Amino acid sequence: MNDTVSAVTDSSPARPIAPPVAHARFSIGDVVRHRMLDFRGIVFDVDPVFANTDEWYEAIPESFRPRKDQPFYHLLAENAESSYVAYVSQQNLVHDESDDPVEHPAVSGLFDRSEDGRYGLKRQHRH
Repeated sequence: MNDTVSAVTDSSPARPIAPPVAHARFSIGDVVRHRMLDFRGIVFDVDPVFANTDEWYEAIPESFRPRKDQPFYHLLAENAESSYVAYVSQQNLVHDESDDPVEHPAVSGLFDRSEDGRYGLKRQHRH
């Protein structure tokens, strides 16, 4: 009987292993700055772990490649030359303390800015 149980157990499909629970340091509407690169932006979405393509990940130089088992943030990003959407690991972000408004052209479609300078997601985008 033990042989039968063993055979059934051995042939059963493997269950996916859940990633460790990662706690996001930043929230939607937070203004953040990249630790090493000269850009900042507003968080508009959060992935609890890496959720982009392998091609995107492999394009990052190995010496700078972040771990996949941490939150990744979608940002309305800007630098001195342009505005764009960025996907950045938690380990590479810090809170931006400048209080300067983010000038990305998509900000007004997603966020309202309060008198204290914080960004809140517009009502129609909340779930």
